[in-house]
Amino acid sequence: MTGQPIVQRPPEPDWPAMTTEELLSYRAAENRFRASAAARAITGEPDPDAVIEWWELALPGRDLPVRVYRPAAGDGVALPLVVHVHGGGFVGTAVQSDWVNSRLAARLPAVVVSVEHRLVAPDHPLPDAVDDGWDVLRHLVRDAGAWGVDPARAAVFGESCGGLISALAAIRAREAGLPLRAQVLVNPAVDATEALFDHPSVTEYAHTPTLSVPVLQLFRRLAVPPGTDARAVSPLHAGDLDGLAPALVVVPTHDPLADHGRRYAGRLEAAGTPVRLCEYAGAGHAFLSMPGLVPQAEAAAAEILGFLRTSFAVKQA
Repeated sequence: MTGQPIVQRPPEPDWPAMTTEELLSYRAAENRFRASAAARAITGEPDPDAVIEWWELALPGRDLPVRVYRPAAGDGVALPLVVHVHGGGFVGTAVQSDWVNSRLAARLPAVVVSVEHRLVAPDHPLPDAVDDGWDVLRHLVRDAGAWGVDPARAAVFGESCGGLISALAAIRAREAGLPLRAQVLVNPAVDATEALFDHPSVTEYAHTPTLSVPVLQLFRRLAVPPGTDARAVSPLHAGDLDGLAPALVVVPTHDPLADHGRRYAGRLEAAGTPVRLCEYAGAGHAFLSMPGLVPQAEAAAAEILGFLRTSFAVKQA
């Protein structure tokens, strides 16, 4: 009798010297690992009370995969909607976030839709991924009945680069008059300008196991082509942050991007947007996607669950 082949994680590449071909090869191998059974020891097992399916959305000019999580015991009532965006930037898959998204679906309960956005690459700079996050949110709210969700109870939730995409979706939602109940930003990368390296946490935690300065340098080189206004894809540099959905900003302290989250929470507070900043001492970047290794992930997931449960219960004025 033979079992399933074990998927090996690819070795860490030489980030500064990586060619486009090497990037694509590494991405494919790394995403195969993140989506494999072998990775569950790190990324965690899905909640057994959630049903998980892949769907494909027809968006303007493209079809985009989304990973959909629903409570297994449905009663036909329209549920809250959580649009999630995974981390990674130039690598990553919604599957790596099955643990937290299935928990939210089963325990809120809610419909959670995770965006398999176009990954950052020479032919797909960061604005493409930002458009994917916004277009999925807008599509789902517009077709709320078909999805069994309540368009008046919607939230965005993102991790790392997904936090950037989600923060910009919240800004676009305000501008479009699309009501959001909440935004959850976990170790968010909210500064894509050259100043992203000037935050003290980037210097202090420049070479952590889950994120390093060379990776950030590659991300910025791919995300912001020459001539692009990086401020347009940097929530930290947005001119107007008032009137946004209440925010939960989750910051692991041993993270190069810790000060990104702290400073964005400060800007939201100064603008009058309700915000709660939660720090997890000793946790590193991407910790919420590694519950098998990082014990603080359990507490952070509970914090997110409580915040969203309260947000969805509050009646809109």
